Amino acid sequence: MASLIFGDCSKGTVTRALAAFVFFVTAIATTANHGVLLAQTDVLEIREGTGIPAEVRNIYRRGAEYLAKKQNDDGSWGKGGGGHGDESAGVAALATMAFLSTGEDPNFGKYARNVRAALRFIIKKQNKSTGYVPGNMYVHGFAMLALSEAYGVVDDEMLWEGSNSSKKRSIGEALELAVKLAVTSQKKNPSKGWRYSPNDNSADTSVVGAVLMGLLAARNAGVEVPDTTIDGALKYMKQMTSASTGNVGYSGMGGLGGSGARSAIACLVFAIGKRKHWKDFEGTTKFLQDSIDSTAQQSWPFYERYYKAQALFQADYKSWQQWNRNTIRLLRNMQDDNGCIGNSQHGRAYSTSMSLLALALNYRFLPIYER
Repeated sequence: MASLIFGDCSKGTVTRALAAFVFFVTAIATTANHGVLLAQTDVLEIREGTGIPAEVRNIYRRGAEYLAKKQNDDGSWGKGGGGHGDESAGVAALATMAFLSTGEDPNFGKYARNVRAALRFIIKKQNKSTGYVPGNMYVHGFAMLALSEAYGVVDDEMLWEGSNSSKKRSIGEALELAVKLAVTSQKKNPSKGWRYSPNDNSADTSVVGAVLMGLLAARNAGVEVPDTTIDGALKYMKQMTSASTGNVGYSGMGGLGGSGARSAIACLVFAIGKRKHWKDFEGTTKFLQDSIDSTAQQSWPFYERYYKAQALFQADYKSWQQWNRNTIRLLRNMQDDNGCIGNSQHGRAYSTSMSLLALALNYRFLPIYER
């Protein structure tokens, strides 16, 4: 595994600065051409998240305050309530993402202490020999994603300041170890995917999506991820997808049954994995477009909203805008007076974090949300 590419600022920071500069130059060059300026502004609005609705800001503020108050002294929010092992590092990863996506300074801002405590918790949970973040590959995938988004923006020296832990590692070191585990696990898997355990010989699209998004984010952050790893996982997702209907199977040979969550996951990884030319991407996009206003009962509503937000944003901006308006109203009505949003078997910190992240595309501070 190649070493990390270290720098003074993250890819997302560079991108935002570059976008601002481009906008400034364009504004000067097109003052006499109002139409061109409007077109450029529209493009930057998609990229940079200008004009964030006041309702979103209010939901986010209250939700983030709830998460900050409920965080335990060790940086966790409890073990979660799923049936596949200790989920505490996964919940901590999602909450970290929620804090980072607010745009608050992660080193000196309002939630800086919460971010550092959560990252320390994730790193301490990691097996320093294998790189595995237990207790399942969902958790591992979400941990990779959070570490990737924190890498380059959270100061490593401040992260461990005052700590006497023997498990100190930089964010980059922890991320590289986590990537190595995912790559090694996939090599042993005949499906070229992942399931609940690093040693599973089967795969399912839900877990593959979580791990693959973590790997794609790590690659964005500068960690070397083999092309064969990405290609193998995307091929598995393609095999599980019906290009004509956009249905995505769960496990096995695929193509059976309809699931908004699975179609959203597949659509998202096809987009981020630069496979928009595949018919499978077109099929999953249409599936999501046709179900924007669906009132059908969702089995995993927080999980589905989390992925559908990202998939629609990548696939069809206008459809995302429509879905986003509906979701803002829904989550506004769901939010309790204390800021918590809903509940699930994985706990209230999970449901609140997932709900905030479903609205995070309004901000677009995180590199993984770039379009």
